[in-house]
Amino acid sequence: MTAKSTPVRTKVESVPVPAKARSRGLPVLGRFPPALRVLGYTAVVAVGLLYLMPFVIQLVTGFKTDPDAAAHPLGLLPTTPTTAAYQRLFGLSKAGEGVPFLRWLGNSTFIAVVVTAGRVLFDSMAGYALARLRFRGRAVLFGFVLAVMAVPGVALLIPRFLVLNTLGLFDTYTGMILPLMVDAAGIFIMKQFFESIPREVEEAARVDGAGVFRIFWSIVLPMARPALLTLTILSFQGSWNEFTHFLVATQSSQYETLTTGLARLVSGGLGGGTQYPLKLAAALLSTLPVAALFFCFQRYFVQDANAGAVKD
Repeated sequence: MTAKSTPVRTKVESVPVPAKARSRGLPVLGRFPPALRVLGYTAVVAVGLLYLMPFVIQLVTGFKTDPDAAAHPLGLLPTTPTTAAYQRLFGLSKAGEGVPFLRWLGNSTFIAVVVTAGRVLFDSMAGYALARLRFRGRAVLFGFVLAVMAVPGVALLIPRFLVLNTLGLFDTYTGMILPLMVDAAGIFIMKQFFESIPREVEEAARVDGAGVFRIFWSIVLPMARPALLTLTILSFQGSWNEFTHFLVATQSSQYETLTTGLARLVSGGLGGGTQYPLKLAAALLSTLPVAALFFCFQRYFVQDANAGAVKD
C-alpha cells in the first residue's frame, strides 16, 4: 500500500491594499517611486497656484490706487496701499461718486435666500411626486421637464419679458423672484435621488398610517440630505450670479443686484476712468458669500456623498 501524499500549503504574505483600489484595479499611491510622487505633488501645487493667481491679483488690486493699477495690473504688491476703493463701496469716502454697493448686496442677498428656499422646497416636492406618485401624464410631465433643461435660457428672455410685462410684474421683486422659484435641473436631481431610496421604508410608514406628505416630510426628505445640500449650493450660486433674468425683469436702479450693478459699473455708468481697484474690490466682495457657503457645506456634502456611495 502506498501512502497518499498530502499537498503542502505555503502561506504567502501579501501587502495590504486599500479596498477601493483593489476593487477598481487602481494603483496604490505608496507603490509609486518617491521621485514620481514628488513630481505629481509639484504638478498639483502648480496647477492650484495657477487657478489661485487671478484671485490674488484681484485681492491685491483692490488696495491699489488707480494710476498704480493701470501701470502695474499684474503686480502682486501695491506701490501705495490704500483702502479708498472699499471706502467708496461702503459709502465711507466723500471723494468721487457714490456706489450703491450696499443696496446691490441687500437685493442679491434677499433674492438669493428666498429663491434658494423656494427651489429646495418646490423642487424636492416635484421630484418626489415624479418619482413615487402614480398619476396620469406623469411620464409626459417629466418629458416636459427634460425639454425645459434642453432649451437655452437666452431663448426665453423675450417671452419672459412679455409675460412679466403682461402680468404687471415687470420691475418688481415678485417678477425677479417668482420665475426662479422652480428649476428643472433641481427637479431632475431630486427625482433621481428619491428613486434610489428603498420603497420598503415608505411602505412601512404607510402601514403605520402615515400619509403621503408625512412620509415625504418626515421620512424621505431627511434621507435626501446629500441631494438637498447639492441643490442648496447650486440654487444659491445660480440665483446669486443670475444676470440675464434680472436684466429683462427690472429697469429701475433700486432693483439692481450685484450682477447688474457691477455690469453698470464696468460699463462706465458710475464714473469715468479705468477704476480697476473699485471694480475688482466689488467683484471680490461679490464672490465671498458663494465661496463661504461652499466651504461651510463642503465637509458635510462630502461625508454624506461618501456615506451614500457605500453599499454593503
